[in-house]
Amino acid sequence: MTAEPRQVLLLAHPARPEALEVAIGVAERLSAEGIQVRLPAGELADTVLGQHPEVVVHDGEDPAAGVELVVVLGGDGTILRGAEVARGSGAPLLGVNLGHVGFLAEAEREDVDATVDHIVRRAYIVEERMALDVVATRDGQEIARSWALNEVTVEKASRERMLVLTVEIDGRPLSTWGCDGVVMATPTGSTAYAFSAGGPVVWPGVEAMLVVPISAHALFARPLVVAPTSDLAVELVPGTEGHGVLWCDGRRAVDLPPGTRVEVSRSKESVRLARLSRSPFADRLVAKFDLSVHGWRGRRGSA
Repeated sequence: MTAEPRQVLLLAHPARPEALEVAIGVAERLSAEGIQVRLPAGELADTVLGQHPEVVVHDGEDPAAGVELVVVLGGDGTILRGAEVARGSGAPLLGVNLGHVGFLAEAEREDVDATVDHIVRRAYIVEERMALDVVATRDGQEIARSWALNEVTVEKASRERMLVLTVEIDGRPLSTWGCDGVVMATPTGSTAYAFSAGGPVVWPGVEAMLVVPISAHALFARPLVVAPTSDLAVELVPGTEGHGVLWCDGRRAVDLPPGTRVEVSRSKESVRLARLSRSPFADRLVAKFDLSVHGWRGRRGSA
């Protein structure tokens, strides 16, 4: 009986020539090692990558089904798109950064050849990262349901009007804020929007959720770190004029009129990220944020 060929799903930004060029090189190398390279139907299928003889365009609804890895070439936005495609398949996500900071990426542009070698040898480990489920309701009727790897945000819809919202934790009201919005984030998302809004950086091994207000006009408006088992809710106070927008990972948006209730909790389904090394998270922070460690000597005798 002939064994099924190994399969990898490849994603890249369809409008970036550099990403397509790198993707073609990756596809050729993987194919030469007997690994079938799959593309999802859609924008990528119409590019030079989609027309390449070494790739197979998958026309089904679940392009990640049956693959051993989802490889994403691009910045964090493209990697978050990859997380959407990989969700539910069980396939881990491996990002190669072609953008700016690329905090979700495991490798940089110059590491592409070494990354392919790791894929061929299956030389990677898999981390489980918590995700968030979100449900929005109004007058008891569900108006939206989604999920997020980084963060769920409720933001004001127009620049000239702030939102008035009440934050609830574990079924109890905490505070009502006039604000630009609120970020509810995972540890993975603590270095994304929540960080920009003044939230703390949370190590990936910590299980927690963050609640970070955005420009809140209130005495008590500090970032909060709550238990991963907590149930969060945000209510847009009825009778006010400020409309909101629900964003999931900055990609999926839903309009929120006053009176809407947004409930956020830990998802039962995690996101699997492929790691090429066990390097400490502190090293990643230093590299990604270009932090100065001048003068550090470390423990005596340490490398």
